[in-house]
Amino acid sequence: MKRFKNLVIGGIQNKIFNLILLTVFLLTLANFLVYMYSSHMLSSLTSESGKRQQEAIEEITTRVMDEQVSQTLERANQSEAVFADKLFSAASSRVIYLADYAAKLFANPEAYDLKDYKGPDPGDDGKWTAKVIYAEGVDASDPAITSRVGLLANMSEMMLSLCPAVGAANVYIGLPEGVHLSVSDISSSWFEDGQVCSFDPRERMWYKDAVEAGGVIFTDGEYDALTGGYCIECAAPVYGPDGRLCAVVGTDLFLNEMQEVLERSTIDGEYQLLVNKDGQAVLAPEEASFPLDTLEHGTDLRESGNALLAETVRDALDGNTVRAAEGELSDGTYYITASPIKTPQWVLVSAYSKETADQVAAALKEQNRQIQEDAIAAYQEKSGKSKMTALVLLLVTAALMLTGALVLGTRIVKPLNYMMKRIAHLGENNLEFRMEDAYRTGDEVEELAESFAALSHKTVIYLDTVKRVTAEKERIGAELSLAMRIQAAMLPHIIPAFPDRTDFDIIGYMNPAKEVGGDFYDYFLIDDDHLCMVMADVSGKGVPAALLMMASTIILQSVAMLGSSPAEILKKTNDAICSNNEAEMFVTVWLGILELSTGKLTAANAGHEYPAITRPDGTFVLYRDLHGFVIGGLEDVEYKEYELILKPGNKLFVYTDGVVEATSREDELFGKDRMIRALNVRPEASPQEILACVKKAVDDFVQDAEQFDDLTMLCLEYKGPGK
Repeated sequence: MKRFKNLVIGGIQNKIFNLILLTVFLLTLANFLVYMYSSHMLSSLTSESGKRQQEAIEEITTRVMDEQVSQTLERANQSEAVFADKLFSAASSRVIYLADYAAKLFANPEAYDLKDYKGPDPGDDGKWTAKVIYAEGVDASDPAITSRVGLLANMSEMMLSLCPAVGAANVYIGLPEGVHLSVSDISSSWFEDGQVCSFDPRERMWYKDAVEAGGVIFTDGEYDALTGGYCIECAAPVYGPDGRLCAVVGTDLFLNEMQEVLERSTIDGEYQLLVNKDGQAVLAPEEASFPLDTLEHGTDLRESGNALLAETVRDALDGNTVRAAEGELSDGTYYITASPIKTPQWVLVSAYSKETADQVAAALKEQNRQIQEDAIAAYQEKSGKSKMTALVLLLVTAALMLTGALVLGTRIVKPLNYMMKRIAHLGENNLEFRMEDAYRTGDEVEELAESFAALSHKTVIYLDTVKRVTAEKERIGAELSLAMRIQAAMLPHIIPAFPDRTDFDIIGYMNPAKEVGGDFYDYFLIDDDHLCMVMADVSGKGVPAALLMMASTIILQSVAMLGSSPAEILKKTNDAICSNNEAEMFVTVWLGILELSTGKLTAANAGHEYPAITRPDGTFVLYRDLHGFVIGGLEDVEYKEYELILKPGNKLFVYTDGVVEATSREDELFGKDRMIRALNVRPEASPQEILACVKKAVDDFVQDAEQFDDLTMLCLEYKGPGK
């Protein structure tokens, strides 16, 4: 960006001017191209308009016809599906009614008398009669059979009244024993060569399907054994109170009327297909087959090679009424739709020939010619006027846009330039940018200035705060560093601890979680024959814990030097701390006094971790000693002590919970088991090497996870008197 007097070259003002100038140029070019295109279009308008209008008329006619044919086909298909569903629903109602009645008979047989029954009689043709037919091999005189049939005969009157009332051709009941009770107005068909034919209902499709389904079923189309008519059977099983099958009730649904509807529909180019719930064609036109390459029995139309038909049948079987769609069948293009028949869960598919639907005459030549003439006249009349008007508007718009570009660019850039000058004068002694009237433009420039002023003010405040916090942090850091050195100096840190003693070796280690910690250990000679050892853990961390640690160390050491027993030392220390414990902090302590001449260790535990000692075989094991209450928690607490005899070579290991509760990145604790394993890596090593081994095991387990607690350990090796 360069400045030449008051003109800025390459700045925002120049960019705005260039943008508007480019816009004016593009608008001019666009209008010029539009005029050229319009002139070219004038010459071809006459020929093209006729063609477009004819195409539009044909398109509209085709679309309207498609919509009308589709809607008519859909409505007809849905109506016929409703008609078919009524037939199926009526048959289902009859079967359910008979099944309920039969279930009552079998549930309470003693409440009904045994009724008379008889076989078929040729003289009964034309009369509604009930007749019993047996399967081959069934003993009709068997009392068990006669009683079952006599009980079932109670339904004869009801079945006889039901058939004429609802127009059913027949109803029947089959028993698991091979007995068939049928009500119809045909009897002679049950005879062959003058003898009653055997009939096993258990072998019929309706019987098997109902037993398998356990409810109301509709079979595929088959020819009735009695009349020879093409029908669909509706059947339902009847179960007794014990859940065993008692009978199967059924009725025939003859499809003669539906077949006639299907046959009539083919005259006008419409084909219909009845599909069962397995996707198989149950009923199709006979004279003119449904236009498919194959329509064999058992073929699942959902797997048909015709994708549209397969999808239509699949959607309808899912319970959806399928909108009419256009697709190819074996002999041409058809509109295809389907509707579900709810009761049997079947589908009625309809197809209508597109060739028949397209036979519509649409001649609009004269109207098309008139449209062309009107279009040419209107274009020629208005074309001249529009050119002059557009040219004037273009010139006026260009002038206004150029003027606006100059004014707007100057207004936008002026406060920004002033802001840049003000920011350039900011320095070390003048860090804050302040809001001024020059920036109050009422737009984004004002918001930018306000935001920058606010940010500048906050930055100045932040820098002052940082200076104060840094100084305070440095002061606290120096004090904590001094406290850490004082605390470290209070703990035994000379190695070896007692260079002139050969009867024992002892060493301690502490790594605080913060600059100062609450853990502490101590060991000192009460006299030449008694070594006092202390391991303690103050609740909490940081400076408060360190202060209580220092006080506890002094009190414990002072009381121990008076010659008290471990229990007395803990009691007196507890009383002293409880007397002035406003912070309500507490200390866990393990304290032991070793008689060096005999190896007798007398110890007491105030809520601290179990110590670890070596067994006769030299390996470490936890010693689960008696625990007393923590120090500082409750006044007048009595502590119990215990004794151990250390043999030469025995080792003692005490620690704080920072060892066993060291936590890995997966939030898993180090634990006592890992600690014992670490101690037993080299149990024969010196106390210093044992502590190093445990420290390494903890570090390997924790890795780079944050340390949450102080890590403190102490190890003693008793070598025996005179060593």
